[in-house]
Amino acid sequence: MERVDEASSPKVRRAAGYFRVSTGRQAESDLSIPDQRNQALEYCRRKGWELVDEFIEPGQSATDDNRPALQEMIAQAISHGNPYDVIIVHSYSRFFRDDFAMEYYIRKLAKADVEVVSITQELGNDPAQIMMRHIIGLFDEYQSRETAKHTLRSMKENARQGFYNGARLPLGYKAVEIETRGHRVKKKVVVEPTEAETVRLLFQLYLRGDGTSGPLGCKALVSWLNERGYRTKTDSRFGVGSVAFILKNRSYTGEFIFNRQESKTRKLKPISEQVVVPVPPIISREEFEATQATLQVRNRQVTPPRIVTARTLLSGLVYCSQCGASMMLRTGTSHTGKVHRYYSCRANLRTGKSACDGISIRMETLDADVVRHLSDRLLTVERIAELISSISADRNEKNASAGRRVAELTSDLRETEARLRRIYLSIEEGVAQADDLFRSRIAQLQADRQKAIDALARLRATTKIVEAVTPEAILRFSEVMRENIATGEPGFRRAYMRSVVERIVVGPRTIKIFGIKATLESALRADFLPYTSVRSFERNWRPLQESNLRQPA
Repeated sequence: MERVDEASSPKVRRAAGYFRVSTGRQAESDLSIPDQRNQALEYCRRKGWELVDEFIEPGQSATDDNRPALQEMIAQAISHGNPYDVIIVHSYSRFFRDDFAMEYYIRKLAKADVEVVSITQELGNDPAQIMMRHIIGLFDEYQSRETAKHTLRSMKENARQGFYNGARLPLGYKAVEIETRGHRVKKKVVVEPTEAETVRLLFQLYLRGDGTSGPLGCKALVSWLNERGYRTKTDSRFGVGSVAFILKNRSYTGEFIFNRQESKTRKLKPISEQVVVPVPPIISREEFEATQATLQVRNRQVTPPRIVTARTLLSGLVYCSQCGASMMLRTGTSHTGKVHRYYSCRANLRTGKSACDGISIRMETLDADVVRHLSDRLLTVERIAELISSISADRNEKNASAGRRVAELTSDLRETEARLRRIYLSIEEGVAQADDLFRSRIAQLQADRQKAIDALARLRATTKIVEAVTPEAILRFSEVMRENIATGEPGFRRAYMRSVVERIVVGPRTIKIFGIKATLESALRADFLPYTSVRSFERNWRPLQESNLRQPA
């Protein structure tokens, strides 16, 4: 019997299959990936190869290499031991839709003696075949870009019609089905009542506090929410980042922006490319703008502690009308030795006239003009009464809105309780068994019910009827404030300025004062001043000596 030399027998090539679909919907349909696998198995059977491994990539784009299964496959293919001889894909578009990236990885695998083979586009390794592969890659890339362009165009038109395109929604909103056009379900964004109350509470705590203290900063607000069991949209604990995102999110004023930034680079797109989708507002525009002003004041990069605790009355509030830069204190000494102080444009002082021609005004002059204007125009009995009347009208409107929200929350609570009763009844009558799925659903419904109960209690507590401010209280407040704003203690004057004055814009011939109306009533009722100063720094570290100051013996 003739012995066969094993070394001379052909070696069976080991193949790894890479199967990909672009969207989660394709993956859920469970058709494309099984078809790719079946064709790969049949291809290996014809070639006499062995399919030793499979890598499945559901719902991933091929325009870049940010794909977990792809990276795992590449890492194994080039690892020590060379477990694969060939990688099989249905077509090169399943591997990459970027010609440069495809060639990079094909050459990287080739260095490890691993070949990339397309079932439907079989090519060799001669120069003409390689050029053909380049052409196929470029065409796939072009087709991908064209498809993306037309898809985005359709999504923008869908957004213009007020429909939801599938982006992640912020806390307080949910998407509901409105209609069906052909095989497509159209959705719109509506308010989620329970979550919306959390959003309103968050803005209230930041601007006015919980009634036992002044306004809460972001860190204090995070602690307050987490200690009381509030959770984010993903049922996680709040953090400073998530709180700041909510406070700065303009969607809560009724403007949900679609196509705002690039999905990969996060770079903002031009305004002309963005689409504003109207959604039900949760926060009034006035309250949102007051929040943005407070965020700016409390931002250390904008208003550092030295500005807040400065002795200068208007530090951090004065801005140049020509360039928008803040105005800083500048001093000069005359030939007589007298020191003069000026508010001067920061851009002009630091960069020169190339940035701004510069505006300067004597500190004493501006301080006196602002105080006189507030005393003569704002702190009069008539003006305060007018503002209080306007605030009261706003509150009545908010109370009416709160009544409607109570009805919505009550309806949601009843619906949740009805669902729980149906589940309990089905288990009790033996129609269904209390398996893990039922237990999970019961726990979720119980959590939803408790959230609705808490939101109702909080909403009813915050819509108490407030007694009207009497004319005597307005008169007394006017007299006290006019006296203290002019000659009162410096700390009070600065705190009051930052409570009711948002910014002061100084021009060559005009001075414009922009105020915050909503904080006036709190001050009038003597609850608290909405502004809390930031503590100044006390330096205990010395660079050339010991880190800690010695304590006296």
